[in-house]
Amino acid sequence: MSQRALVSSLIGVAVVGGVTAGGIAMASPGTAPALKNGSARYTAPSGDRTGSLTFTVDAADDSGVENVKVVARSARSKLDPAEEEMRHVEDATCRSISDVASRCTYTLEVTRAEAAEPTPGTWYVSALMTAEDGDTAFAPHAAGFDVTG
Repeated sequence: MSQRALVSSLIGVAVVGGVTAGGIAMASPGTAPALKNGSARYTAPSGDRTGSLTFTVDAADDSGVENVKVVARSARSKLDPAEEEMRHVEDATCRSISDVASRCTYTLEVTRAEAAEPTPGTWYVSALMTAEDGDTAFAPHAAGFDVTG
């Protein structure tokens, strides 16, 4: 998958402010914001069809979900976005599944031209949820997927 295919997602992540360790934030709705069940699927372009990257995550907070920001990056890129940097990347589309939870999906179309220079290997999706009350949940490795080249 071409780095160029994710340029719009990587705006704001060019300067990484340190190493962030962690995983998916887990908490019960009603106590703290949470990102759960993150999954990513990459499909390479084939024939006349474009490819895609689709990331889905369940977000919850007792105040409701305002938005979920998403960025995908190659593990080889050494980019490891911090929570503050995630505020400047693309939004997932969220739909409410309850008063406190939303299922959020981010889809990126990948053309044959963009996939011509793949960066094979492991890729990660980072996600930042902002709740209606301003609380946040950050998952630097919300999901992973492999790109073969």
